[in-house]
Amino acid sequence: MSEEDVEVDISPLEIESDISPPLINCPNCEGLLPLGLGTKTCTLCGAVANVEHEATRKEWAQERFACPNCSKVLVCGVEERPAKVACSSCSNQIVVKPKVVKVEITCPSCDRRLRLRPRPGSRQITCPACDDEFKVTF
Repeated sequence: MSEEDVEVDISPLEIESDISPPLINCPNCEGLLPLGLGTKTCTLCGAVANVEHEATRKEWAQERFACPNCSKVLVCGVEERPAKVACSSCSNQIVVKPKVVKVEITCPSCDRRLRLRPRPGSRQITCPACDDEFKVTF
């Protein structure tokens, strides 16, 4: 087998951003808007809102992270997520994915703290500690 026959996987490496955009409520129905910045459509009432947060965009542009391959510290320099960044030392392509936000909810029966991804609307949650069901609305 020659070197020409070997396929090289050049898929970009992925890392998660350390900075998350703020959770914003719909101005029309007070439900949670989809996470992120830019134009968002409320999944509960259909209202369209423009979500901007200059502090988050500035933090995204100045975010520093280590290259997963060579450990060189890189500055993202991009005000969007996901963002594609190239390492100048090892030439790897890196995709900086948006941070997965989780909120902490306390079970009303046993006071156990549960971490959930917020989604617009209501849902029934079963506490893993006491098996009590309760409703959560975001």
